[in-house]
Amino acid sequence: MMTQRKQHFAVLSLFIFLGLATLGWLLSQAIIQYKQLDRSVTVKGLSEREVPANVVIWPISYSVADNQLPQLYASIENNNQLIAGFLQDNAIDAQAINFAPPAITDKSAQNYGTDNNSAFRFVGNQTVTVYSTEIDTVRQAMTALSELGKQGIVIKGNDYENRTEYLFTGLNDIKPAMIEEATRNAREVAEKFAADSSSTLGKIKLARQGQFSITDRDQNNPHIKKVRVVSTIAYYLSD
Repeated sequence: MMTQRKQHFAVLSLFIFLGLATLGWLLSQAIIQYKQLDRSVTVKGLSEREVPANVVIWPISYSVADNQLPQLYASIENNNQLIAGFLQDNAIDAQAINFAPPAITDKSAQNYGTDNNSAFRFVGNQTVTVYSTEIDTVRQAMTALSELGKQGIVIKGNDYENRTEYLFTGLNDIKPAMIEEATRNAREVAEKFAADSSSTLGKIKLARQGQFSITDRDQNNPHIKKVRVVSTIAYYLSD
């Protein structure tokens, strides 16, 4: 009876040993496969394009001063008509010309500063804005702006508040092609890395599309834009 029990125990122990050994082998294989699967390379792909701006916002600002408020408004109205005429003479459509309400300052009503001794009581600031898609036409009109000075209108300088803006609004039209180009460039880099490391490039592990940026090509040509995107892609590697 004891001999039979010892035989059963020996057989059971053998099965347990074989089971543990098999489990250990399977786990080791799983770890090896996991490590192989986890091998990857992360690369970046760049796509850049130069595109012309398709919208221009051109503010034309000036100031007038007078001691009589009615005369001040009359001067603003006259100057606005001169500016509108100048713009239309330079092929800018009337629909592209917008007049902001004039900002009037009463110097005698101010309780601060030293401007109370100014020669004129009222000062009016007026801005006429051109919003157009005809970039070349507007830029040509800018070169003739001195004509307004000859008519007695003193135009303010191109400071931050009065600077001309150029916009590019066609990003959605070029996005797909740029993303494709950035992805293709990233894969070329990854394939080169894989070849240099005697590996084979596998499927995409992770992909992140960077934000598109639109900037001036340079400070002297703000009407030409540089569009840029960088995609980050991780690929699996295998031997």
